[in-house]
Amino acid sequence: MYLCPLTLPALSQAIRKIIHVDMDAFFASVEQRDNPALRGKPVAVGGSRERGVVAAASYEARRFGVHSALASKIAAQRCPQLLFVKPRFEVYSAVSRQIREIFFSYTDLVEPLSLDEAYLDVTENKIGMPSASIIAKEIKRRIFEETGLTASAGVSYNKFLAKIASDMDKPNGFTLITPDRAEELVASLAIEKFHGIGKVTAARMQSMGIVTGADLRQRTEEELVRNFGKVGRYYYRISRALDEREVQPHRVRKSIGAERTFDVDLTEEQEMLERLHYLAAEVAQDMARLQATAKTVTVKIKYFDFTLNTRSKTFLSGFSSADAIYTIARDLLRTPQLPPYPVRLLGIAVSSLLYQHDKQEGYQLTIEF
Repeated sequence: MYLCPLTLPALSQAIRKIIHVDMDAFFASVEQRDNPALRGKPVAVGGSRERGVVAAASYEARRFGVHSALASKIAAQRCPQLLFVKPRFEVYSAVSRQIREIFFSYTDLVEPLSLDEAYLDVTENKIGMPSASIIAKEIKRRIFEETGLTASAGVSYNKFLAKIASDMDKPNGFTLITPDRAEELVASLAIEKFHGIGKVTAARMQSMGIVTGADLRQRTEEELVRNFGKVGRYYYRISRALDEREVQPHRVRKSIGAERTFDVDLTEEQEMLERLHYLAAEVAQDMARLQATAKTVTVKIKYFDFTLNTRSKTFLSGFSSADAIYTIARDLLRTPQLPPYPVRLLGIAVSSLLYQHDKQEGYQLTIEF
């Protein structure tokens, strides 16, 4: 999908060129790639017909309303022909490493958001290419040639717009949003399509009469802060297509972590363990890229009523594998008991980090999520 001309117009050094790459139904696509019998069929990674939760769904399954974090029983009811496949997190991590190597061949300014998506700043790039659009298309081509998978890419002058763009033409899509069209597009965008505005916030905004970007832009910054807190300042700016956040490949912090909020609260142990497995793989992937080891694992649990609980364990020696992180997180989930109430969010963070390139105690580096 092209919203504007194919290349960014006369960008000065002050205007950044940002690409957001998002793999298409990543886990499910890997399974369909590796098993021809699954191709063209509705596939759910994770769970089973009796219990569990869907970790990822193929596009064929999504047409029936099957999506990640959906209870498996509901998914099977919506799509009786749905095929459930056990997740292979080590395979997904390996493919993700392949994809990130492609990214790094163009720029060192890569900010991974998860195993299957990342921001790239290609304002100045390793191949000296002035067109971000050409780079994005080349990345898509290389991903397909080297992994057999498709990705969607969005190109714009800030992170918010690049993310919006990559969602507009999936799967295997490409969308460019240039400065002369940005404000018009944002004004027409449904509020639930705004990256950074979740379902709960979107529903609250809709109850206030904020249905589109144009409605959001009518609200003052003071009003948005009063109703939504400090994040209201972010809402005020993105309604005007403004986003000064830089692509952050790393920054000084004390932990590496990942968390997910679920559309449907989790109540079964197997559902929670499947999500922890996914999160552990995601954390391990970033640890591997940063050549880091950790001695502490913390599991974050948020219940249906927003009550927060954290459980941590520290070891004398370091670890970095997804299996080790998952095993520790699993034990923490069960100690002193399994969550007694429905769970709306799970997270894993590792800390007490040590990096191969810096052996001095106390120097901490992590991905900014």
